[in-house]
Parts: sequence; structure tokens; C-alpha cells
Amino acid sequence: MFIYQPTSGYCYNSDSIFLYSFISKYKIKGSLLDVGCGVGVISLLLSRDFDIDTTIIDKQEIMLEYAKHNYSINSLKADSYLGDFVEWDTHKRFDYIISNPPFYDERVKQSENQHLNIARYANHLPIEDLVARVKRLLKPKGYFILCYDAKQIDVLLYHLRSFGITVERIEFVYSKIDRDSKLVMIASRNNSKSMTQIVPPLIVFDEDNSYTTRAREAFIRADTHSIKGDFKKEEYRDWSI
Repeated sequence: MFIYQPTSGYCYNSDSIFLYSFISKYKIKGSLLDVGCGVGVISLLLSRDFDIDTTIIDKQEIMLEYAKHNYSINSLKADSYLGDFVEWDTHKRFDYIISNPPFYDERVKQSENQHLNIARYANHLPIEDLVARVKRLLKPKGYFILCYDAKQIDVLLYHLRSFGITVERIEFVYSKIDRDSKLVMIASRNNSKSMTQIVPPLIVFDEDNSYTTRAREAFIRADTHSIKGDFKKEEYRDWSI
């Protein structure tokens, strides 16, 4: 799958590929919303692999245009919305809501690049506001699946529980077996009574700095090919999807 990305600013990385692989275990169907879709990589791959009704939303016009273009060139369809997810006024309800949200702490030194700043720092989409809005838009037994900063898992779990969204599956990601985890992937479900399953971690690199089998399989399954290119606002075409 070919995916266009800007030459500067935020681009998708391995986090998105691993989250796609994590979500794929659920054999998803029905309606799916990708919050903060960026160039659309996660929902694109899921739309390619599953028969789903896809909706995407992003607050950055340029990123949404890339996502719309990527859907178009890959002959896939999605409803697209430009705006702040927390303020989005919609009557839609979803079976699955997915997100790779910004989670960098706003107290650290921030990027001066506006696109990178919005994509990375949690103050642009506070986790409490994200979970509160997800709760309103999930169907009664809908899933909320996301990745987040492993160091802030306590905050994430607290807000999920506060809004009646039960964590069913947790998978930590480690760059190497002897390193601290920096990323966690969580599958939660609205009104679920299931107990939490903490599955074996995903280790990305082995002792020889080569991808482990699981990491390599995720990249192979995704089969993405990134194309870097920029266009100006006045050059936006009507990429209707």
C-alpha cells in the first residue's frame, strides 16, 4: 500500500504499524472511527483488510488532505471530518474507535514545528477529554483501542475506568528486552465485565539489533510504502472519498 506523507512534520512510524497489528487480532467489523488519523495509515490498513464502514477525523487540514488522498489512490472509502474531536458534533455511534493520540507531556521542551507539536503533545488532546468523548460515541459494547505512553498508563487506566470503559487487553512494547517499555497498546470495551488480560510483550529488536519475528511480521503484514511529497493549500484537489 502506497502512503503519501509530508517531507517535514509528523509522519507515521512503527507505533502505528504495531497498533494496526494489535487491532487486527479483533477481526473487526461494523463501523470504525480513527481519531487524529494523520495521514490515515492505521485506518487505511484496517479498511484494506476488513469490511468496515470507516470514518476519519483530524484537526489539521493538511494531514486530513493527505489521508483523503491516500484513501483515493488506494481505492478505499471513508467519511472524513476536519476539526477537534472533543468538539465534534455528530449523531454517529461506532463499534470501534481507534487512536494513536498525542501523549508527550506538555512540560517537556516542545517542537516549534506546529504540525509536530499538535501531533505529539497531550495538551492538544488531553486524555480525559479524549476518553469522555469516546464514551459518548461508542456503541453499548463498542471497543476503544489505542496506544499510549507506557509511563502514563496509570492516568489512562484511571480515566477509562472512570467512564465505564473496561480494559480487556494490555500489551507493552519494548525496543529491547532489557529496556524500559515506552509504549503500551490497550483494547478496552464499553460496559464490559471482562477481566484484564496482560499478554506477552512485543519486543522490537533482538540482541543483534535485528527485528524480532513478531515485529518483522507486523511490517510484512502492513506492507506499506511511504512516499514523501508536499503540496500547498491552494493546490488541494478535490479528493472526494
